[in-house]
Amino acid sequence: MGSLARAYGRPLAAVIVGIAVAWVLVLILVPLGAMVEQSLWWRESKGDVSLTIDRLYNDISLMELDRQSETDPAKKAILDQSVSEKQAEIATLEAQEKNPPKSYGIANFTRMSGLHFYIFVRTIFYALLVTALALVVCYPVAYVVALASGPRKAIILMVALIVPYAINELLRVYAWLMILDYRGVINGVLQWMGFINLDAREWIPFLENPSAVFLAMIYTYVLFMVFPMVNTLETLDRNQIEAARDLGASTLRIHRRVIIPHAKPGIAVGCIMTFMLSAGSYSVPAIMTRGQGGDWFSQLVYRQFYEANNWNMGSAYAVSLLVVCTAFILLMMRLFGVGLRDIAK
Repeated sequence: MGSLARAYGRPLAAVIVGIAVAWVLVLILVPLGAMVEQSLWWRESKGDVSLTIDRLYNDISLMELDRQSETDPAKKAILDQSVSEKQAEIATLEAQEKNPPKSYGIANFTRMSGLHFYIFVRTIFYALLVTALALVVCYPVAYVVALASGPRKAIILMVALIVPYAINELLRVYAWLMILDYRGVINGVLQWMGFINLDAREWIPFLENPSAVFLAMIYTYVLFMVFPMVNTLETLDRNQIEAARDLGASTLRIHRRVIIPHAKPGIAVGCIMTFMLSAGSYSVPAIMTRGQGGDWFSQLVYRQFYEANNWNMGSAYAVSLLVVCTAFILLMMRLFGVGLRDIAK
């Protein structure tokens, strides 16, 4: 606060701090707290309430018949009292059935079925693969862009990298769907070359393989991996590379001992952003697989909220995914030996 006040003055510094606090509270802490609270309770009826209510109504009907045939006023009064008690019990049970009491605990997390847990683990594994593949693909690109000789060459490379992303994400995903579809571009080229016959349904089912989702995700999230590494590599002193080369270091050794250690913060940020986007992606796997390649966990979360209308289980699923993403962030920071200040730079 003191540095902001010195730089911008106290009124503007107070506005900046207020906006930051509101951002954290309204967009992060409040929704997260509501999600966690929703995941820790559920409503369930004790026993089969509907059958109990039906049985009580049958008892009341029999009592009404007995009352009509009864001539003793004292016994009629007893029957009337019994009917009133049964009706009161029915009213209580119906109220419980409409709005059963809350039960608190971690049951929403432990109720995950074996199939859903398998999809959860598989989604995390696939997100890790997407992150690793994106790192392998994007590191050379980031290196070339960051260390390109001459500002004009760097600008051309950067513009060539950014221009395709002026197109909406959904359009890019559907473009890959048209390329990899059963009668898409690749299968059409293979038929033209005589390798397959589309009329005989001999196409290659790219969409039934997770690699189609991997390819679309890497293309969709490539900038989130490239930009952090470019920002870090641009601060590298090229004299270090020249010195290492003069001392006889090979290209591989220069990257391993000089460039990659310097780029650790950028690599960590790129891996974190790519993993979190991949693990939480809904549109890419839903479009690319067309239901043929198996669900991703984000699709299960969507179904719990909007199809099963079970917001408590949906919140538990979402919190589980958040916990894994947070653990991945801490793992990346520990693995690359960077802190929040290094990442912020």
